[in-house]
Amino acid sequence: MTLKLKVITGSTRPGRVGPTVAKWAVQAAEANGKFEVEAVDLADMNLPLLDEANHPAMQKYEHEHTKRWSAIIGDADAFVFVTPEYDFFAPAALVNAVQVLLKEWKYKPAGVVSYGGISGGLRSAQVLRGLLGNVGAVAIPQGVPLPLFSQYISDDGTFTPNEKVTEGAEAMFDELARWAGALKPLHSPA
Repeated sequence: MTLKLKVITGSTRPGRVGPTVAKWAVQAAEANGKFEVEAVDLADMNLPLLDEANHPAMQKYEHEHTKRWSAIIGDADAFVFVTPEYDFFAPAALVNAVQVLLKEWKYKPAGVVSYGGISGGLRSAQVLRGLLGNVGAVAIPQGVPLPLFSQYISDDGTFTPNEKVTEGAEAMFDELARWAGALKPLHSPA
């Protein structure tokens, strides 16, 4: 059974490091070998703030950007969100991206790679986990916090974590694969 994992870059802010961290997360997921991995950058989605007239439960999307986002998320078996912490919270663009859909998230596990200052983005991750649970996703407790993340970025812009971060990522991907395999029958067409 092929499991599809979407690694979602949750920041759209100019000057962000999310794509650098997400690139590492994609490589780590591919190395894990349990998923077909796709990188998804919210900055490329151009999702306006809740601009659909119908409630997402109806899945009657009018705009092409929402239809495209729905297809990307609907096709997934699992997610990893790469998110910074902005003002002790998840980025508004990421919250919006979750809320613009509903059924597409249901019965799919999600892990979080969070980055920030000394807290490693843990408050952002916690808020995001609650939101994901509200839309029917299964937010697993295994995550990868990256405190003082800039210490892992080299002069050439490569993100190279230490051994403990790598071990944490491996544990998160293993757990995501367990949940994704178990939940796939619940969200896959019969």
